[in-house]
Amino acid sequence: MRILIIEDEPQLARHVNVALHRHGHEASVHHDGATGLKAALTTPPDLIILDVNLPSIDGFEVLAKLRAAKSAARVLMLTSRGEVGDRVRGLKAGADDYIPKPFAMEELVARVEALGRRVAAPLPSVALQVADLHMNVQQRRVLRSGEAIALSPREFDLLQILMEEPGRFFARTELYDRVWQREHSYDSRTVEMFITRLRKKIDSEFPVPLIHNLRNVGYTIRPPETEKETS
Repeated sequence: MRILIIEDEPQLARHVNVALHRHGHEASVHHDGATGLKAALTTPPDLIILDVNLPSIDGFEVLAKLRAAKSAARVLMLTSRGEVGDRVRGLKAGADDYIPKPFAMEELVARVEALGRRVAAPLPSVALQVADLHMNVQQRRVLRSGEAIALSPREFDLLQILMEEPGRFFARTELYDRVWQREHSYDSRTVEMFITRLRKKIDSEFPVPLIHNLRNVGYTIRPPETEKETS
């Protein structure tokens, strides 16, 4: 897997680079946000390890510019241990996972490889549809009413699960287990944030919403003709 490390601490970046190479990955390093962003857009990697506190432009701005450019790279953010707000902000902005500093290198590698399995896994040639929402799983493309919708990899995975069984309500814990695969302790806010992001992208610009929640039950996607009262 091709990995880009954007980390301003040279010693930490070097240790991460060495650990990734030992596990068979191809990694490169940049120490500031501007050059890291340029590298990510010029030669798109499979995954980016992105520090929050960077010179020139910080990790949040790098992430925002990546997603605005429709980068499909998975992003693992490095945050300070006590900064819960940074983690929430990163997830809302399009990060796929986070790990607090200081961290065990074994955990970082495990998180990277968990994300990588979803990058490398062969996808079935299948098209999913709910009302005017279309998903091409193989090409990882989503359209609503013919309009392309840019999703982060985690958003796509979450939407795919919902679209595979339209009308079925999924509990937060099941969605978390299937999308995040127990990579860290369960946090219901993570699922809620990603559902909010999906609703904004899938429903906010269209007159009929497709994604619904039922209090104390979970989330579903369904065509308008099957709508029921939801909260």
